[in-house]
Amino acid sequence: MRTMENALRRVGFCHVAGVDEVGRGCLAGPVTSAAVVLHPDRHIPGLADSKAVPEDEREELFALITTRAVAWAVSSADPREIDHLNIHRASLATMQRAVMALVPLPDIVLVDAFRIPDLPMAQRGVVKGDRRCAAIAAASIVAKVTRDREMRALHERDPRYGFLRHKGYATLEHREAVARHGYSDAHRRTFRPQTLFDTID
Repeated sequence: MRTMENALRRVGFCHVAGVDEVGRGCLAGPVTSAAVVLHPDRHIPGLADSKAVPEDEREELFALITTRAVAWAVSSADPREIDHLNIHRASLATMQRAVMALVPLPDIVLVDAFRIPDLPMAQRGVVKGDRRCAAIAAASIVAKVTRDREMRALHERDPRYGFLRHKGYATLEHREAVARHGYSDAHRRTFRPQTLFDTID
């Protein structure tokens, strides 16, 4: 899975960052991005797209990544920022902030599909990057664990919506809770996935 990063290092890109985001398609909570520069000699077994890794294993991988990486950083946009910018621009903003928070700054950025504006270094879009690139997979794990922790905290503050279980996605349980209680401060006002409008049986 490190083939891409190794090839880039061989041609002079010393610090290769992977970037990924989570939470774009949610009704509630932040959109969160992470940027990770993996150490070439510190192996992290089990790296994969965060969606394919069970929650307890994600927590273990998060600990390994954050202790073995050369650098890592996270940035989130809360529902107010998402409503102000729109979900696409908010996602790009969190990616850009995460990259620019890395110390040292990377020589090149690998990003899952998107091109990130306003970066002073080279970047490359990698389709299905969280399955093909170790640094992007690591970023997906860090972003997912960080956001899931935030959603658990939101659940503790307001358990009516079931954030602990669905993490803000538009599940039937979540849509039924919104129908009963209306929107909370954790909900986005301007982003409505099509599933929100599906009939609640």
